[in-house]
Amino acid sequence: MNRYLLPLSVLGTVAGGAVLLRDYVAGGSCPSKATILGKTVIVTGANTGIGKQTALELAKRGGNIILACRDMEKCEAAARDIRRETLNHHVSARHLDLASLKSIREFAAKITEEKERVHILINNAAVMRCPHWTTEDGFEMQFGVNHLGHFLLTNLLLDTLKASAPSRIVNLSSLAHVAGHVDFEDLNWEKRTYDTKAAYCQSKLAVVLFTKELSRRLQGTGVTVNALHPGVARTELGRHTGMHSSAFSSFTLGPIFWLLVKSPQLAAQPSTYLAVAEELEGVSGKYFDGFKEKPPAPEAEDEEVAQRLWAESARLVGLELSGGPSPR
Repeated sequence: MNRYLLPLSVLGTVAGGAVLLRDYVAGGSCPSKATILGKTVIVTGANTGIGKQTALELAKRGGNIILACRDMEKCEAAARDIRRETLNHHVSARHLDLASLKSIREFAAKITEEKERVHILINNAAVMRCPHWTTEDGFEMQFGVNHLGHFLLTNLLLDTLKASAPSRIVNLSSLAHVAGHVDFEDLNWEKRTYDTKAAYCQSKLAVVLFTKELSRRLQGTGVTVNALHPGVARTELGRHTGMHSSAFSSFTLGPIFWLLVKSPQLAAQPSTYLAVAEELEGVSGKYFDGFKEKPPAPEAEDEEVAQRLWAESARLVGLELSGGPSPR
């Protein structure tokens, strides 16, 4: 029997070390222990993946959490899971389809009518490398959901966020934004051959540009906004990439994926950090890779591009015509 103890001990040590190494590479847990007792939080796309785990983390810290999702059956189930796990009964599910301007306006109208305060808005929902689909309003799906939908939602909630200051907006972008380019002549891929990768990268670059311009417009209001690359995570977001269904990639790259690709729980830690960390009070207009502030792509720093994108986005979603709140 004893002859098996040493090999088993070595195996256990190696396995434990591998798990610790994976967690270290993935960035680890949120370093802030700050609580948000009684604060109202909205998390879009919170029925699964990073969004659900972010909502759970913030529910643990005492927040009043609103899960904003398109699929209400999954959203209600996620809310029940979070209430059961955290014993925080202030977790609710609301319908929000970011591929529909009508749905976004209805959601924002209900929130402003029912809630005097919104302290944290986490624009988490996303579509990644889908086929050439369009939204209800005719926008290319990735640009429409990842950027335009959150652009309109945020603007419609700005007055409530200002009234709740100090308040925070967290926009989930991606490292993929560095490969992006905003083509103002064809934002919705109506003239070019559709490239789903390029469309995704453009949408995530737009998120960083939106963050930069919104931060400039919010100076002095007590509302901060930052963009974030949460890391690569094992979530449903990558379902259109084919990576998960490829036997070759699963076999040959499996160990690398296991080491470098985060669980949804770990990938939610940076969002949680940006939402609650006391040391980030007043920090705005920045791009974070995990817990660390880093410079984004050069195009993401271009103020002229950011202002032009703002104006075009406002035109596309009808913000100026709607009498929606101005961030200035």
